[in-house]
Amino acid sequence: MLAIGVAVSDSPTGPFEDAIGKALIINEMTTDMKYGWDDIDPTVFIDDDGQAYMFWGNGSCKWVKLKKNMIEVDGEITTFKPKNYIEGPWVYKRRGLYYLVYASEGTKPEMIEYCTAKSITGPWKYQGIIQENVPNSFTTHPGIIDYKGKSYFFYHNGSLPTGGSYRRSICVDYMHYNKDGTIQKIVQTTDGVSSVK
Repeated sequence: MLAIGVAVSDSPTGPFEDAIGKALIINEMTTDMKYGWDDIDPTVFIDDDGQAYMFWGNGSCKWVKLKKNMIEVDGEITTFKPKNYIEGPWVYKRRGLYYLVYASEGTKPEMIEYCTAKSITGPWKYQGIIQENVPNSFTTHPGIIDYKGKSYFFYHNGSLPTGGSYRRSICVDYMHYNKDGTIQKIVQTTDGVSSVK
């Protein structure tokens, strides 16, 4: 069975140590999926008011509030199923709009699709596919940041020598938004992005 733990450090580069001596999330806490690998791929989002939320899950997306100490859950776990959702959620807020970006069923390998909401707790509106299949890997997961006026989309593929679905490489390409906040399709490149000064 898989579980989600919490590690802490005084430095972002470690060393890290177990914060609570046990798992934060265990399979018995999430029973909507009848297999033991549904509690994977956690991501934490801190809203403007300082409240932290953790999203995760395979087969269904789950979220829970975290207490201020970031090592305890605060309330009940909520489970929901965005369209075509598989795993790997990434949650963020941009210009007042919340985004839930995730690995999706696609064409069997995974693609990246997304939803938006006016509240971190939803309801989430499905918006479509933003990344097609990646080379030499059945899976791809998203990570998104804005930095110095540009938006960056991180993902993985299996394109490097000896690469594959279980030997993945980190990639980054530019991400662009439409005026209404929707996301344009990601253009996958072999060059990636320019260095930032």
